[in-house]
Amino acid sequence: MGTFRRLLRHRGAVVGLVIIGIFVFTAIFAPLLAPYGPLEGQLADRLQPPSAQHLLGTDYAGRDLLSRIIYGARLSLQVGLLTVGLALSVGTLWGAFSGYAGGLFDLLSMRAVDVLLAFPSLLLAILMIAILGPSLTNAMLAVGIVAIPTYVRLVRSVVLSIKNQEFVLASRALGASTGRILRRHIFPNVMAPVLVQATLGIAAAILETAGLSFLGLGADARTPEWGSMLAHNKTYFRTAPWTMTYPGLAIMLVILGFNLLGDGLRDALDPRLKR
Repeated sequence: MGTFRRLLRHRGAVVGLVIIGIFVFTAIFAPLLAPYGPLEGQLADRLQPPSAQHLLGTDYAGRDLLSRIIYGARLSLQVGLLTVGLALSVGTLWGAFSGYAGGLFDLLSMRAVDVLLAFPSLLLAILMIAILGPSLTNAMLAVGIVAIPTYVRLVRSVVLSIKNQEFVLASRALGASTGRILRRHIFPNVMAPVLVQATLGIAAAILETAGLSFLGLGADARTPEWGSMLAHNKTYFRTAPWTMTYPGLAIMLVILGFNLLGDGLRDALDPRLKR
């Protein structure tokens, strides 16, 4: 409860929670909030400016932009949670076993991580999609895999700092198994930094997936995904700027919300600030 109270005293974190809460509410109740279906469109209504009938205007296919942005919130949050879930689960286990085991396994693991971190994450994701084929699922998989080394290094550094402390050595002397030590002593101590990184990682995953869709390597033109909406409306930016402005604002706001929440969590979980 103390951590939660400190989080609520952080103004940036509160703003981030409000922004994320709005997007989560929008995603859950998208069918009730959207005035039209995300795929409904009439060519006669294409590129209509914002009006009472279409509050944010229409896109190049005559589809209601507000409805597509609302359904895009559901898709973007799914992208962020699934990709970070993949990176978090694999990276945490990998980093914990590498740091605790040490020796040759740790050496080889870290060299593999160093090789992956030597390349820009977006470039590695593009390479993986080139192998797997362009689709939103493959884009999510690529972004999740590319993020794994970040969690490996983070968890390993925490494990190295606590594995030789007295409470871990005492458990080992009492005959506790490696699995029990990891479960009872190691993982609870790595949750705080991992939680902060995961919150920031959701924002990064949404942005990278939107970037891949903008490059034509993610969602197709029919899917109400914000990056894809930017890509397929960029030709009309001068004549119909709303077709890119509102999806871009949606991306900016959801990323801002998770970044503010991540900064607040970092300050709330910092033991040096508990007083």
